[in-house]
Amino acid sequence: MKNMIKKLTKIFIPTVISLFFFSSIASAHVTVAPKTSSTGAWETYTLKVPVEKDVPTTKVTVKVPSGLEIESYQPVPGWNYTTEKDSSGKVITFTFEATGAGILPGQFQQFVFVAKNPNQATKAAWDAYQYYKDGSVVEWTGDETAKTPHSITDIVKAASTDQHNMQNMTKTTEKASKKDVTQSTSSLPTILSVVAVLLSLIALLMSFRKK
Repeated sequence: MKNMIKKLTKIFIPTVISLFFFSSIASAHVTVAPKTSSTGAWETYTLKVPVEKDVPTTKVTVKVPSGLEIESYQPVPGWNYTTEKDSSGKVITFTFEATGAGILPGQFQQFVFVAKNPNQATKAAWDAYQYYKDGSVVEWTGDETAKTPHSITDIVKAASTDQHNMQNMTKTTEKASKKDVTQSTSSLPTILSVVAVLLSLIALLMSFRKK
């Protein structure tokens, strides 16, 4: 019985460790955050690149989803930033390439950039290509069920809360102005009456002085 338990332990423990190890690797995807953004927004995106292998990652190239416009990027020490543009001057791919050791095994690196979202709702797929020092390339271009899926940002219609608030503020201001005008108009006869009474008193006092 003891021998059987020892045998099962020898088989079971390595199996669990292997499953844990491979599941960790499988979840180490190249991703772009946030997962949800608004139409027409100037969004700050973060590209996260983990290392799956025992060799460093030295370069990552990302294809810009249709409709998005790359505006700027945050410099990262030890990395060069380059772009490829179309005939109209819009960035269609951008690349971060290491000038030194790159991203070492067990590490990850974040790259931050700003992009203008399209005015129409869409699902923006970020196709990425991860280059390793040994010459291998992992293409993160598959769908959600693929082993190497691309990251997707769901760009949804912008909420009109701000617009409604502005309209409500305008209406409130107009109502306040009308109220002030109404109050001023309604109080005008009273003011004139007071002035008339004062003038009558002054005239009466002047007549007494003459006498």
